[in-house]
Amino acid sequence: MAALPDFRLETYFSRWEFSARFHLTASDAQSLPMSELLAMADDDGRERWESLALGYTETRGLPALREEIARTYDGLEPDDVMCFAGAEEGIYLAMRVLLEPGDHAVVLTPNYQAAETIPLDLCTVTGVALRPEDGWALDVDAIERALRPETRLVSVNFPNNPTGAVPDPAAWERLVRLCDERGIRLFSDEVYRGLELDRPSLPQATDLSPTALSLNVMSKAYGLPGLRIGWIACRDRAVLDKLERAKHYTSICNSAPSEILALIGLRARDRLLDRNRGIVARNLPLFADFFARCPDLFDFAAPQGGCVCFPRYAGPDGVEAMCTSLVEEAGVLLLPASIYASALTETPADRFRVGLGRLDPEPALDAWSNWLEKQG
Repeated sequence: MAALPDFRLETYFSRWEFSARFHLTASDAQSLPMSELLAMADDDGRERWESLALGYTETRGLPALREEIARTYDGLEPDDVMCFAGAEEGIYLAMRVLLEPGDHAVVLTPNYQAAETIPLDLCTVTGVALRPEDGWALDVDAIERALRPETRLVSVNFPNNPTGAVPDPAAWERLVRLCDERGIRLFSDEVYRGLELDRPSLPQATDLSPTALSLNVMSKAYGLPGLRIGWIACRDRAVLDKLERAKHYTSICNSAPSEILALIGLRARDRLLDRNRGIVARNLPLFADFFARCPDLFDFAAPQGGCVCFPRYAGPDGVEAMCTSLVEEAGVLLLPASIYASALTETPADRFRVGLGRLDPEPALDAWSNWLEKQG
């Protein structure tokens, strides 16, 4: 662990997430009260909850939960799924199982920091940047140019955190084919899948490839981060066997209550995703109007998927100073560009992350607007 750098996002959140008055950079959709989630339970889910004994659970996850997760893919079986304590454990263990010294990995940027720093701790890594001037489009040619004979892994995240980018389906399927043809594992972080408003969700990587890994979690699109239940789906069961043995050194098994609640949530997934898409759809005009009132300061584009985006700030003080002053003086929390700075590629220094998935953002936007007026 000493070799890993500070996790900038979590360090920043440790300072501000629960002390700031307005969390306007939340990466998850609005969570539900326990009572509302339990009200969605079918008879089996309710009986499981009421009769639950608080013992250890299976390392790979509750069989009924893995069965329900498998139903979210095309033709997968429960044995193609392994559950983890959130998505971060899945990322951490997958990178340590799939990579070793002498290997090479390609990581798309900007991205969740662990997708870059964990591979860098293990092997040589090349970054390929999504570029704002291209609308954050997936550049498969750039990824292909970055490949080497020793490349073992390509890691991507769509809908992207923090940009909200979703690639063209043809480009996405070309990337999957490229990895398969070269014998390279594709690690696909798909935690925001299901929050697209104006386009269908991309096919999941593991539905397109016999070796790809698809990562998902109850935290983001489903809006249930407190459950700490994530999973990796992969049709190569030998990889899941290795992940199981690796998990014996971390969480060992998941929380029994969380697994039952995740099962209830997944069985009600259409209701949850419809609800959370509705929140984003209601919020988008509010944010668009806010940024449109300050065209000299902000350049805003709605996310193509997910509930976060990466607007540009053009103020003379710079985005880092703006974010710091805003949270200290007005209690409005944003994530500045430095949180997403990459050691591999140039990250735009004038961006900040905004979250669009929480209910009632108007008080936060009002506080931000009042702060801007005081700045002159």
